[in-house]
Amino acid sequence: MSLTYISQQIVVYSGIIFLVLGIFGNTMNAYIFSSVAAYRQVPSTFYFLVQSIFESIFLIINLLPRVIAFSYGYDLTSVSSLWCKLRQAILTISGSVSITVICLCAIDQYLVTSSNAAFRHMSQMKVSYRILLAVIIFWCLHSIPFYLYFDISPITRTCGSLNAALAIYLPIYFVLMFWVFPMLITSVFGRLTYRNIRQTIALAEQRADRQLIKMTFSELIRTLVCCTPLATFHIYNAITSGTAKDQDRILKEYLAYTIISSIATFQYVPSFFIFLFSSSRFRRRVKGSLYFKQQTNSIAPTI
Repeated sequence: MSLTYISQQIVVYSGIIFLVLGIFGNTMNAYIFSSVAAYRQVPSTFYFLVQSIFESIFLIINLLPRVIAFSYGYDLTSVSSLWCKLRQAILTISGSVSITVICLCAIDQYLVTSSNAAFRHMSQMKVSYRILLAVIIFWCLHSIPFYLYFDISPITRTCGSLNAALAIYLPIYFVLMFWVFPMLITSVFGRLTYRNIRQTIALAEQRADRQLIKMTFSELIRTLVCCTPLATFHIYNAITSGTAKDQDRILKEYLAYTIISSIATFQYVPSFFIFLFSSSRFRRRVKGSLYFKQQTNSIAPTI
């Protein structure tokens, strides 16, 4: 059994599992955060809603074509130049918006727990709407080079960056955006939020606020855990870029990259299950919504 075949099977089976669990979980998140009135009025849970939408987009655009390509041998990115460009641009936008709103949740938790009234006033839905609009516009503009310079290589017939500078920028962007930035946000705002809660007795007694904080920083820790292996692999690649590698080493590195990138993709899957585990309030909302649905179905009149 070749290493290439093992890599392909990992992509297919992990892709199917992640796609099913991720779409289910993110759909449940979107339903709960959009249907429960108490959640619709809180900036942090609004960010969770946005996160769930963009994570679903990422999973569908990233995993579904890969599963089809490795299962049936039909890779649209090696056939359609437009899809090659669009796919990379959409993945960049959805992944970046997702991690940005998680970080915004952490900042919002610091604001809402602050003893400074001016800071607490900044935690408002209308402010969140404006920030989200600015974030989406920024990442759409950021994705323009990906659309322009990604194309099907005339030599390898695979989709990739045909611009050397962009190819160098990609791993740097991943390490900074998905590893360094979340680490800084977690350490800085996590500490500040904890200090706010300890200093303010009223907030320390509000269990609901503490649960939102737990949900937020659980998400950031999940991102760090899932992205650290891939960030490390990118750093390893940069260090060994000038090293001559034989075919056996290349295949082993490809297998390692396949496993590590699957771990990184997993970060878009478990939000719903993390929320269930970390928040009893969220669990009650889920049980209440499902129970209400069952009751509605059971009392529906027969026609």
